[in-house]
Amino acid sequence: MASHRKAFVVVFAALAALAAAGCGGDHDSHGGSDDPTRTIDVVMKEFAYEPAAVTVTAGETVKFVFRNEGQILHESFIGDEAAQQEHEKAMREHKDDHEGHAVKVIPGKTGSLTYTFDKAGETLIIGCHETGHWPAGMKMTVTVS
Repeated sequence: MASHRKAFVVVFAALAALAAAGCGGDHDSHGGSDDPTRTIDVVMKEFAYEPAAVTVTAGETVKFVFRNEGQILHESFIGDEAAQQEHEKAMREHKDDHEGHAVKVIPGKTGSLTYTFDKAGETLIIGCHETGHWPAGMKMTVTVS
């Protein structure tokens, strides 16, 4: 009986931690400012972001607000193609260290990520690297003009 209670406490604590992480909040990265110049609302579904592509201006600080309308946990990680591949590998190896460049959002919740874009002509990607999501095409292109 005591082992069932202990297992329940462990599972409950893990779910509570996941829920707290998924509720989001601002995650400044790449020189992000407390005062974004624009907010972009993004819907997360299985296995896509809406919109699938956005254009931003060099020097602009954008707050992305992610709303998970799907049925499973989603993540948004921002970086170039090489960073996406590195993050995908780290997630497959259960090394979930994204250094403030990502946010996880549980179903029905929102989370945000603030990012300053500083290189005109650059193309970045926002990708979900929960198991199987990246290979399924869950990505959004961000073009910096």
